[in-house]
Amino acid sequence: MLSQDAAALPPALRREFRAAWVATVDNIDWPSKRGLPTDKAIAELKHILDTAKRLNFNAVVLQVRPSADALYPSQLEPWSEYLTGQQGKPPEPYWDPLAYAVQEAHKRGLELHCWFNPYRAWHPAAKGTPARNYVGTTHRHAVRNYGRYQWMDPAETDTQQRTIEVMMDVARRYDIDGVHIDDYFYPYKERDNQGRAIDFPDKGSFERYRAEGGALDRDDWRREQVNQFVERFYRQLKTERPWVKFGISPFGIYRPGVPEGIKAGVDQYADLYADVLKWWHEGWLDYLSPQLYWPIGQTPQSYPKLLEYWRDENKQKRHLWIGNYSGRLDSANGNWNTSELLNQIRLTREKGAGGNVFFSMKTFLRDWKGINSALLRGLYAAPALVPASPWLDEEPPAAPSLIERKPVGASIEATWTTEGEPIRFYLVQVRRAGQWRTEQISGNAMVRLTQVDKIEGVAVTAIDRVGNASPPLLFDVAGR
Repeated sequence: MLSQDAAALPPALRREFRAAWVATVDNIDWPSKRGLPTDKAIAELKHILDTAKRLNFNAVVLQVRPSADALYPSQLEPWSEYLTGQQGKPPEPYWDPLAYAVQEAHKRGLELHCWFNPYRAWHPAAKGTPARNYVGTTHRHAVRNYGRYQWMDPAETDTQQRTIEVMMDVARRYDIDGVHIDDYFYPYKERDNQGRAIDFPDKGSFERYRAEGGALDRDDWRREQVNQFVERFYRQLKTERPWVKFGISPFGIYRPGVPEGIKAGVDQYADLYADVLKWWHEGWLDYLSPQLYWPIGQTPQSYPKLLEYWRDENKQKRHLWIGNYSGRLDSANGNWNTSELLNQIRLTREKGAGGNVFFSMKTFLRDWKGINSALLRGLYAAPALVPASPWLDEEPPAAPSLIERKPVGASIEATWTTEGEPIRFYLVQVRRAGQWRTEQISGNAMVRLTQVDKIEGVAVTAIDRVGNASPPLLFDVAGR
């Protein structure tokens, strides 16, 4: 084995969250169309994961519940029409997209976060008819017609319980890394033919609350429903799956005028009844990804000012991973230059946030304006590890132990094991000509090394499920 003096140790990798949202609603990112044959759906998902890996991302955020449906086999909700073309219809030939996504993401050293819409029941993009077990049929009392949508009433006990059960079911059955909720709690305001805002139709549930002795006014009561849901889910997740991170990606502005000079058309506190600042202060989430979807120079929604605001309000020292609208690079959707997105990543680093989540994966699948090569030439030229979450666990795993190294043709194959807690990834670094380089990050406890005659040392570091790193296993390829 090699000496573990400072000169022999490899450098620590940058810690930075790098992810993209993979939207399934209306087939935005995947699958490319409803009813895609299974082999083609698998190939597209594999291409998404390969692209993320090639760009040195370290996570994907996959939408698995667009609208009270499922992109995985569920006893609670029907198969999504965005997968099979008809809600409730299983894929043919049968497969489990989420099991595949988790397995293949981890092979590539990518975290897999599952993205849920908590309350949307029916989206106007739906083209088919509801399945027999659609929530609007089985729990009709809890579903409201609202504009072109159907929405589960957040104040109904059945609604909160159902959504928590759905998310916990996934966290229990799949080895996921995160549960992710977007910005839809109470819905964005629908408007009538005269452009007037339509109030959400929850008069009955509010009147029942007041008849039972409730004293809050309607707005505070709505906010309290969402507060209770967020806290309740966070505590249950941490009780049963403490290593699974919980993240929320709210609208990027807390309230118009906060901080001073910020303006917005949406007041999420008053319109969506989402008191994000309370959740952030209370520590009811492991990461926050505010959607800062505006260019840096847009003063009324200043990217740097909002970034600083959310950073300064991070009282519990959780992860702040900014949401960025990479889709604006599309000439039909904003026509940003690549420099805008690159500068937003730089500002994220400079202002002390821990990473970025991009909407959406389509940006990189289509390589709009050459963004992929621009990232690989500079900001994402080298891989990075997901930041650790010390409030979940700060005990590093044990160092790996070498099992064997054996010649395979002109290569050397090394395998190892680690005792104790489960390991998510192994970081393999190799020194050649005095320089350490990352050879691979993956969930596999083996590596095949080439250019063996030039290798001066190998380091293998175990990374646990919350990002803690072990001491490195150091060895050379000559048997020492």
